[in-house]
Amino acid sequence: MAQTTFFVKEATSEPFIGQIEELLSQYDGMERILIDTDDGEIKIQFDDSKITPEQIATALMEENYFIH
Repeated sequence: MAQTTFFVKEATSEPFIGQIEELLSQYDGMERILIDTDDGEIKIQFDDSKITPEQIATALMEENYFIH
């Protein structure tokens, strides 16, 4: 299991948090998604034989989430 962290500007308020969790949960290999609403930090544990951090970032950006 691998872990990656992203900071997403929109991940500090509802309904964006639910939308992000729903989006990422659709991908095979996602194991755990933790979102810190104070600063938009998203910690993701995943199976790196099924998905890469780059694919996760691309999925977020394709849905117009701003990663910083």
